[in-house]
Amino acid sequence: MTFNAILRQSSAMSALVLSIAAAAPALAQSADEEGLQEIIVTAQRVSENQKDVPVSVATLSGDALAAATGAGADIRALAGRVPSLNIESSFGRTFPRFYIRGLGNTDFDLNASQPVSLVYDDVVLENPILKGFPVFDVKQVEVLRGPQGTLFGRNTPAGIVKFDTVRPDAVGRNYVKASYGSFNTINAEAGIGSGDASDVISARVSAIYQHRDNWVDNIDQPGDKNLEGFDDFAARFQIQAKPSDALTLRAVLQARLFEGTARLFRANAFATGSNKLIGLTGPTSTFDRSKTRADGLNFQNLENINGAFTAEYDAGPVTITSVSSLWNGNLQSRGDIDGGFGNQFAPTMGPGIIPFSAQSRDDVPSLDQFTQELRIASNNDGGLGYQLGVFYFNEKLDIASYDYGSPTDVTPAAAAFQRQDSDALGVFGSLNYKFDSGLKLQAGARYNHDKRTLTASRPLDVRPGFLGFGGPVAPQTASVGDDVLTWDLAATMPLNEQVNLFARVAKGYRAPSIQGRLVFGRTLSVADSETTMSYEGGLKSSFAGGKARFNLTGFYFTTDNMQLTAVGGASNFTTLLNAKKVDGYGFEAELEARPLRGLTLTAGVSYNHNEIKDPGLYVAGCAAACTVLDPVRVGSPGVFSINGNQLPQSPRWTANWTAGYAAPVGNGEVYVFTDWAYRSKIQFFLYESVEFSDDNMLEGGVRLGYRTGRYDIAGFARNVTNDVSAVSGIDFNNLTAMVNEPRVFGVEVGVKF
Repeated sequence: MTFNAILRQSSAMSALVLSIAAAAPALAQSADEEGLQEIIVTAQRVSENQKDVPVSVATLSGDALAAATGAGADIRALAGRVPSLNIESSFGRTFPRFYIRGLGNTDFDLNASQPVSLVYDDVVLENPILKGFPVFDVKQVEVLRGPQGTLFGRNTPAGIVKFDTVRPDAVGRNYVKASYGSFNTINAEAGIGSGDASDVISARVSAIYQHRDNWVDNIDQPGDKNLEGFDDFAARFQIQAKPSDALTLRAVLQARLFEGTARLFRANAFATGSNKLIGLTGPTSTFDRSKTRADGLNFQNLENINGAFTAEYDAGPVTITSVSSLWNGNLQSRGDIDGGFGNQFAPTMGPGIIPFSAQSRDDVPSLDQFTQELRIASNNDGGLGYQLGVFYFNEKLDIASYDYGSPTDVTPAAAAFQRQDSDALGVFGSLNYKFDSGLKLQAGARYNHDKRTLTASRPLDVRPGFLGFGGPVAPQTASVGDDVLTWDLAATMPLNEQVNLFARVAKGYRAPSIQGRLVFGRTLSVADSETTMSYEGGLKSSFAGGKARFNLTGFYFTTDNMQLTAVGGASNFTTLLNAKKVDGYGFEAELEARPLRGLTLTAGVSYNHNEIKDPGLYVAGCAAACTVLDPVRVGSPGVFSINGNQLPQSPRWTANWTAGYAAPVGNGEVYVFTDWAYRSKIQFFLYESVEFSDDNMLEGGVRLGYRTGRYDIAGFARNVTNDVSAVSGIDFNNLTAMVNEPRVFGVEVGVKF
């Protein structure tokens, strides 16, 4: 599909919504209840109607958010729930990787740089082991697509996933709920606040506990069920003071404790020449998600503790906001990397051929992230408005990686260590002017200063010489940095009372990166900074007397020197690369409607086409027996051109839809709610192969219950069709796959007060 074709589709959809808007009065006459509530977002750092914001922003709240994040789910469950958003992980619940419009990073290393920022209560979370913090007592999730950074936080070239938790002075948001489901899955959470907006002092305590028994049977180990269980606990305490009408002070303390098994890798889950999942006994056997073969140790532990302090002062013409935060984390993770049992040098092995045993461990002994942000924003609703701010980021990260001689060894044969120190300074500002006609123009700029230093070494290596690692590696140090100006221009214009048009041009930037995974390699790799130019435009509409809304965005972006990571492959080494250019285009469309009393419908769809444009860029293909589809570099067997490829983990099409219906019964209502997410084919790596890909995935949930204003009891099912899909792979040893979560049935009881 060409960009012109996309524009033609967007134009046709625009014409459709305009015709619907014109018919709105007739539709409104047949409606007999109130329409949709306004969606208020803070994408511009002030509360605004989503319709008036010149940014492609999607939201997730209410029944859809509760359904996606319940039943023991983690943050990955938000993948596909809004158009153009994907989330995956090779560490499981503790290391999510985010993608917006195809832009992301498949790098599994613990200092991996990502082009998508996650903002949790105004605090930017940089390292992936922080980004998996559980989603609970959250008011709303916003997904801002395209480059951001001229209004708040860290500069980001792809977009932001933004979480806003319930505040201490929120009224009517107290709740306790608990669910029990398949595999002894427990999801219990609560949020209790003490005050309202008029209180001088208010506080709120909220917590979540999630548990699942081991449910995968490792048939080569004693016991019935051995893997995939977890205990995940997180808590938040907030205290807020309002010593005057003008001043608000809020302190937040949070903690997370996770203990479970590492991500389960499944050896030879593909047969050569196919991406269909196969069973443990060969290509003709049926894949069984509840069984595996593995002989390595498997565990994962994560601790997070963090605090933040926010001060907001309304000085009349302006509001001054300060946000300070300190996040700390540590992680220990060991898994069976080859995903199987034995190897070709051992008497028995399986499933399939295991060339060699691979068992490694990656730890974060210490991670400290400090951020400080100061903003000044004008308070006027019309005329000239402005925002100014400064943002400082400091991170100190220690990483330890170990390789073991045999699957059950506890003394490493090799040990490598990394220390990364990062500093970033951003100075940003934005001006906007709203004319009497309703036209609003906005311009922003940001100065970015980034510096990063990494020192890595391998002081221990007693592996046999024939393995080719070459013994210990002395400390190596690399430093990178850059100073870049980014900016954006945007406009919003009301076409009529129902439809707003918007357009935006923005420049985004990602700071240079360093990799030093020396447990297998001997050199550091560096990627230069990348810059993205993004162009988007569309419409946001409300029609049918406020009973429906429709948003449509078309976009085009071009990224120069895009940072890519060649992961694994025949070299079994993580290497940073810069592609000369990556171009992308597509659209996002979202519809929400309440056509009948008690019935609410939503639907979203996105199309994302992107293409690596660098004829001189090559990567090593898989060491496993896979079928690579890309051209071989002349004279270099096993090395392939990735020019023209779609980015990994980037589906062309995503779609999501929900339907909810409620009918009055007694003092309450009986309701049913269903939500679904679909994505089309993805490739797992920079090169294209038959095996390391998945054709599509469709997951849905259903909830049926009875609720009053206070009580809610329901039965539910997640992944109700028990879809089994590969979501990622490992390519340096065998045809290893990782798969999606299983079907879970359960019941939930909740109380609001």
